[in-house]
Amino acid sequence: MTPQIERAYRDGIAAALSAGHRVLAAGGSSLDAVVAAVATMEDDPQFNAGRGAVFTADGTNELDAAIMDGATLRAGGVTLVTTVKNPVRLARLVMERTRHVLLGGEGAEALARECGLEIVEPRYFFTERRWNALQRVKEAATERQAAPVTEADKHGTVGAVALDAAGNLAAATSTGGRNNKLAGRIGDTPVVGAGTYANNATVAVSCTGEGEYFVRTVAAFAVSALMEMKGWSVERAAEHVIHERLAPLGGRGGLIAVDRAGNVAMPFSSKGMYRGIVRSDGVPAISIFHD
Repeated sequence: MTPQIERAYRDGIAAALSAGHRVLAAGGSSLDAVVAAVATMEDDPQFNAGRGAVFTADGTNELDAAIMDGATLRAGGVTLVTTVKNPVRLARLVMERTRHVLLGGEGAEALARECGLEIVEPRYFFTERRWNALQRVKEAATERQAAPVTEADKHGTVGAVALDAAGNLAAATSTGGRNNKLAGRIGDTPVVGAGTYANNATVAVSCTGEGEYFVRTVAAFAVSALMEMKGWSVERAAEHVIHERLAPLGGRGGLIAVDRAGNVAMPFSSKGMYRGIVRSDGVPAISIFHD
C-alpha cells in the first residue's frame, strides 16, 4: 500500500464517519446515521460497495445491503441489485415500506423505482480497478497469474454501527460481494443475523470477510447471543466469534460492534481492516492494520 492509497482510504473512512456524526450531533437517529455513513462509502469507488463493487465471473455487478433497527428488531435486506445507486437506502425501504425482510433482483429494483430512489445504468458501477482485479483473480485460478492477488482484490464490505442519544442501536452493511463469484451468489451481508444485526438489549454488528463462513456461523447474531446468554462484554464476544468460531472453519474477516453503553469492538483475522470510530467530540480515530 502506497502512502497515497492509504491516505485515500483514510479520507474515505473519515468522510463516512463525518456523515454519520453530523446526523447524531443534530439529534438524529442511529438509523439515519448508519445510512448516511454507508451511502457515503457506496458513492466512493475505493470501496467494494455501490460504485466500487467487484465483478461476478460473468463481468456484472450484483449488490447486496441490509439494515437493522435495534429498538424494534425490524430489518431489511436487498440482494442481486444491479441498477440502484445506493442499495443501503433500498434496504431501509424494504424494512419500512414492506412487510418483508429480504427482497432480491427485479422485485427489489421495482420497489426502488416505485419509491423514487436514484436509478443508474449498470455501467455506473464499472471501475477500471475492479475490472483489472477480476482479470487477476481469473488468471490466478487458471495458474496464468501475471500479478499477485491481494485480499482487497477478492472481496470487501462497508458497514456502520451507531448508538444515538436516545439509546437506540442500528447497523447497516453494503457490498458488491466476492470477486469472480458465480452470478446469483448471495453472501452474509443481506442476511440478518449473519452479516448484520442490531438489538438495543445488547449490540449492533456489521461484518466483513468471507461471507459463507459468516452465514454458517450466524456471526453477527452470535455476538449478541454471547452477550445476552453468557453476560460477556462486546469485546470478548466479538473476539470469540472472529477467532474461535470462524477461524477453525477457515473463515477470515472482521466485524465492527457497539454495545448499548457505547463500548466498541473491531476485531479481525485478516492482515488489516479499514475501520474508524467517532464519538460525541467529533474527533475520528481511523486504523487499517493491527495498530
